Amino acid sequence: MADSMDFVQQRVEEELARNLANAKQHPTGASEFFCLSCDDVIPEARRRALPGVSLCVTCKSIDELKSAHLKNATQGDSHE
Repeated sequence: MADSMDFVQQRVEEELARNLANAKQHPTGASEFFCLSCDDVIPEARRRALPGVSLCVTCKSIDELKSAHLKNATQGDSHE
């Protein structure tokens, strides 16, 4: 029969697995100082908040909008 320590250990292991999965989804490389798309300076606060960042906020927003548009366009084709 499991006791309270077994439950605590299981929770710790689940939390560790969740944290590792989250860490694997984020880039770990050094951040760029200048946006790779428009060459504007990437602010230090953004570089610290998002390790591995390579686009400024504006270019990242545009990139996400394009991705969403393309995703919606391809999903629309599959429903025809």
